Amino acid sequence: MGEAFTVAKDLVKRIQQDDVFDLAAQLAYYFLLSIFPLIIFIMTLLPYLPIAKEDLLGMFETFAPGESMDIIESNLDQVLSKNGTLLSIGIIGTIWSASNGLNAIVKAFNKAYDVEETRSFVVARAMSIVLTLGMIAVLVIALLLPVFGEQIGIFLFSQFNLSEEFLSVWRAIRFLVTPVILFIVFLALYWVAPNKKMKCVSAIPGALFATIGWVVASLGFSYYVGNFGNYSATYGSIGAIIITMIWFYLTGVIIMIGGEINAYFTDKKKNC
Repeated sequence: MGEAFTVAKDLVKRIQQDDVFDLAAQLAYYFLLSIFPLIIFIMTLLPYLPIAKEDLLGMFETFAPGESMDIIESNLDQVLSKNGTLLSIGIIGTIWSASNGLNAIVKAFNKAYDVEETRSFVVARAMSIVLTLGMIAVLVIALLLPVFGEQIGIFLFSQFNLSEEFLSVWRAIRFLVTPVILFIVFLALYWVAPNKKMKCVSAIPGALFATIGWVVASLGFSYYVGNFGNYSATYGSIGAIIITMIWFYLTGVIIMIGGEINAYFTDKKKNC
């Protein structure tokens, strides 16, 4: 108990020193800029993919506060067509906006590890773009697996003569797709983004914290907004935007704290 208290106290000190909450506000701004190009990009892909609009909205609705969904839904119907120009704009807008957000994350992680950014602008931007594309890819996978999960399970069952228990287990674990994909995204982010050579295993504590923390915080905030918060009555038409910004801010705080956790244990291991 005493050691846990010491770890918590040291982490709070690091969080204050590294301006985590200020950096989280900066991330929230970049998230807001990138979320709609990302949604437009995914929605313009829908005519080429066997995914219904309702499946996409259901994925967002699981975690997003209800009033944030109003903003998202109101901007989707306009882009549900095979529009090559819109798709190109969505790709460019998503990559550029999201890579700016990732650049901010890189700077924050470098600050947590107390290292300078020695990579060139081209290398740093290329890394941000690759991470952005990777995140888009896993989001698409997260959409496809729930749709085709049952068919995949039946295919594996028939091809390898597996037992009936396999299908039961498969049906249960395929609903863990989103948390697992989130963990993979966070693990890659914490491992690659800082300008510091380290083993992948060193990024696991922060990735676990970020995955669990984001799911719990998103579900909790969504429940609060749906049952107790009445932002529309207080802020009027901009209530949904404020709710979305708070959600993004919580996301930024969780990502930053995950980076601080990894940096703390890395420093502690180095000093042992």
